[in-house]
Amino acid sequence: MGVVQDLPFNAIKELLADEYYCVIDKSNEELVGYFCMGKSAQVPAGFPFGAYPEGFVDIGIGMKPELTGRGNGSIFFSFILRYIYRNAHSPLRLTVATFNHRAIHLYEKFGFVSKMKFLNNSIGFITMIKE
Repeated sequence: MGVVQDLPFNAIKELLADEYYCVIDKSNEELVGYFCMGKSAQVPAGFPFGAYPEGFVDIGIGMKPELTGRGNGSIFFSFILRYIYRNAHSPLRLTVATFNHRAIHLYEKFGFVSKMKFLNNSIGFITMIKE
């Protein structure tokens, strides 16, 4: 309960209002990562650039840092995509930081293509879509 009390009110509202999912490894009951859909997966700085037109399901993912860079990304991302495809019937869109070359490469392997770039302060972002 202490962690929730330390979160800003907007963060608590987002966690309660939007769809966040934990991905658990059944073999050892450990957290692998999470994913979210909807507005939570959008970077607010992208709105002035028109980064988020209607007609897409936005997805965001995060893998436990200790598991990254070990070849787990494809299994993790394919699991998430299978779940989303069972529950959503629109083209997919995700936003990734331009410095995250491994993630961009992974998304391209799954058929996502770069749509547009925008900046949030000094950090660049790319929206990628899969239709």
